[in-house]
Amino acid sequence: MSQKPAKSTRLPRLWLKSLLLLLLSAAVYVAVATYLNGEPEVMMSEIEPVFVSQCVTAPSTRVLDSEGRLRVGVWNIYKQQKKGWQQDLTALARRSELMLLQEAKLNAGFHQYLDGSSLHLVMAKAFSLLKSPVGVMNLATEQARDACAYHAVEPWIRFAKSTLISRYPLSNGQTLLVVNLHGINFDWQLKSYRAQWQQIVQKINLHQGPVILGGDFNTWRGQRMAYIEQLAHQLRLKEAVYEEDKRHRVFGLPLDHLYYRGLNLMMAESFTSGASDHNPIWAEFKLKPGAH
Repeated sequence: MSQKPAKSTRLPRLWLKSLLLLLLSAAVYVAVATYLNGEPEVMMSEIEPVFVSQCVTAPSTRVLDSEGRLRVGVWNIYKQQKKGWQQDLTALARRSELMLLQEAKLNAGFHQYLDGSSLHLVMAKAFSLLKSPVGVMNLATEQARDACAYHAVEPWIRFAKSTLISRYPLSNGQTLLVVNLHGINFDWQLKSYRAQWQQIVQKINLHQGPVILGGDFNTWRGQRMAYIEQLAHQLRLKEAVYEEDKRHRVFGLPLDHLYYRGLNLMMAESFTSGASDHNPIWAEFKLKPGAH
């Protein structure tokens, strides 16, 4: 007559099976996230309707500013998950030459919106969901001269955040460098967060001319905000001062920011929107005399 295995023997086997299943599930999750992230790629609508490479160039000669005035919007659009995003985005577009969007989802609804506008698109894909790219996007009245996409992978959830670096010609003969960044969120020690920022520091340092740096920086901790302020000082960037500041805050700290260099700030504000979990930023700049 066979004896039943002792309970103490069954428990370690059950624990081992559970551990192996957990490890297998984690490996599958990482593999799926890596596949959905793909490579850092940029799309410029006038060049190709698909993501083809990390950097693209266009023969752009039309200036972005309007007679020396440059108006900029910054908004995390929350993958267009809330009602009214079309109306709020249109209202922001009416008063902007350039809009920096984060968590933009290039799905059928967004394609339809773009088809009905005269805006020029540049997008850096972070990852794809159901074949719809998600990432940071510039919408502008004129096309960028060139653009590059960069990736930073979230340490815990393994999905990527993207950064878009692009350049636009200005009427004073200068070239505007635009950095649109969605900051890593789940990184307590800030190793990955700092590495993401270091991708752009040298490019801003080397640029001769005006700079716009904006996006959802996920500055919900004092250490994060202190690091951004340190970089801003190093890069000679100023942060916009808002006449009305309705920016979304976590633990009392704003997540969304707009920094600039080589431009005169005329006014800036942040106003409420029910079409996202973030509120938009808007600012008006005046160009400084440049080389004609």
